[in-house]
Amino acid sequence: MTNAPDLTDFSLRAELEQTDDWDDVALVPADGDDPEEHSLGAMELAERHALRRVAGLRTELEDVTEVEYRQLRLERVVLVGVWSSGEQSQVDVENSMAELALLAETAGSEVLEAIYQRRQAPDPATYIGRGKVEAIKEIVAASGADTVICDGELAPSQLRNLEDRIGVKVVDRTALILDIFAQHAKSREGQVQVELAQLNYMKQRLRGWGGNLSRQAGGRVAGGAGIGGRGPGETKIETDRRRINTKIAKLRRDLAEMKGTRDTKRQERRRHQVPAVAIAGYTNAGKSSLLNRLTGAGVLVEDALFATLDPTTRRTQAADGRVYTMSDTVGFVRHLPHQLVEAFRSTLEEVADADLIVHVVDGSHADPEGQLAAVREVFHEIGAIGVPELVVINKADLADPIVVGRIQRSEPHSVVVSARTGAGIEDAIAAVEADLPRPAVEFHALLPYSRGDLVNKIHQAGEIDSLEHTAEGTRIKGRTSELLAAELADFAV
Repeated sequence: MTNAPDLTDFSLRAELEQTDDWDDVALVPADGDDPEEHSLGAMELAERHALRRVAGLRTELEDVTEVEYRQLRLERVVLVGVWSSGEQSQVDVENSMAELALLAETAGSEVLEAIYQRRQAPDPATYIGRGKVEAIKEIVAASGADTVICDGELAPSQLRNLEDRIGVKVVDRTALILDIFAQHAKSREGQVQVELAQLNYMKQRLRGWGGNLSRQAGGRVAGGAGIGGRGPGETKIETDRRRINTKIAKLRRDLAEMKGTRDTKRQERRRHQVPAVAIAGYTNAGKSSLLNRLTGAGVLVEDALFATLDPTTRRTQAADGRVYTMSDTVGFVRHLPHQLVEAFRSTLEEVADADLIVHVVDGSHADPEGQLAAVREVFHEIGAIGVPELVVINKADLADPIVVGRIQRSEPHSVVVSARTGAGIEDAIAAVEADLPRPAVEFHALLPYSRGDLVNKIHQAGEIDSLEHTAEGTRIKGRTSELLAAELADFAV
């Protein structure tokens, strides 16, 4: 009789049955065992396993000097995801879980476990399978977690059911991103935008705790008025919802006023025909670092998700003297919450109204193509899909050359840089200046030496093909804006 196998050599994986019971458990050999030693049924079971731990996502503290302080403020969380095999590959779902772990850490938490379940679609009642909720409850109890974060946007009923069954706070990906935005917003406009997004999210998820919060006054409750004393009244939830709607209306008015200021500045740039370049891309791709390299802006640079929420615009000059602006924008992420896109629409208009988008992608990321696709999805949502685009592959000093080459083949109009070391920055500047819109009107003028102001304007807002100093004055030929061409009409040759 052979000895029973050592359970430490196996990964515990639950079979995804229609009954969805946690009792239906299979022991499947861990990675590294010879697959030919197992039957076809076992292999099929391995493909249908329901729960899986993702290795390497636990974020236990290693720096002893930080333990006392950080343990006081860090939430201990368990990450839960659903792998819809028809829509995602295993690599996609593991990348998504890894990103969720980074988001959780950015929000200020310690990731204890990261688990996902393979299903055809999320359960409409509990997101993960109903039978698997008990397994998550056991994991939460064993690990001492106080929060469960789900990798998706949960319906209010799903949140309520999971909290009731697991017994700890449950948040979804949207709430997590909103929390990070709330921590990082510094400007008044950014704070208003985040609050508006949070209230829109919260409005659909109000919950009355106890009957007294959802009961209209009547009978003895209404001060003894009894029969005939009942009025229409408002439940507590209705009152909260009304107050939220009132606050949302006020925030929208505030944003409209701030948008007017932003539009005025934008119209002034358009009047002077100053080209606008917007730096956009995935969060933590290095947009702020690139802006600092290109313009010396000196904006905040941090190796963290959503470190930049408040847009920064800097005026810079091309090698031929033309002036243009360059703006740093908020980073995007997979499944960016719709509430955030709506709330930040006035800020994201910087991208949609730009003459050129510098699309920064992290070349060292595990899935740079996925980042490109996620950002372009947001471009489509804000109406920026038709704006000319230059792809800048950043972090070349950390990236695999094979991956960088693959991106370059799929994105022919691209440059490779390292904002940290400065490599490739000159090529990026040249590519940006080559893609700037060219002035529309050709001119040929002889300007007297007393009109040096017009020569200066041509240098800033036009292209000079030839310039010659003669006895009569400065002879200039080139292209410029319609507004400046009208000023030069009196000196036309």
